[in-house]
Amino acid sequence: MTEILGIALGAGLAIGLSAIGTGMAEKEIGAAAIGAMAEKEELFAKGLILTVLPETLVIFGLVVALQIIGLAGHV
Repeated sequence: MTEILGIALGAGLAIGLSAIGTGMAEKEIGAAAIGAMAEKEELFAKGLILTVLPETLVIFGLVVALQIIGLAGHV
C-alpha cells in the first residue's frame, strides 16, 4: 500500500511541479513578447514560438508521470 501511495505522489508531483514551472516561464515570456510586439509587429511569429516553447515542460512532466505510474504494474 505504501509503494502505491509513493508512486501516486511522485506522479502527481511530476506533473504538478512541471505545470507550475511552465506557468512561471510563460508569464515572463508572454510579458516580454507582448512588449516586443507592441514596438515591432513583425516579431509576432517569434513571440508566438517563444510563448509555446515552455509547454514542452508539461509534456515532459506528463511522460515522467506516466513512467512512474508504469512502475505500479511492477510493484
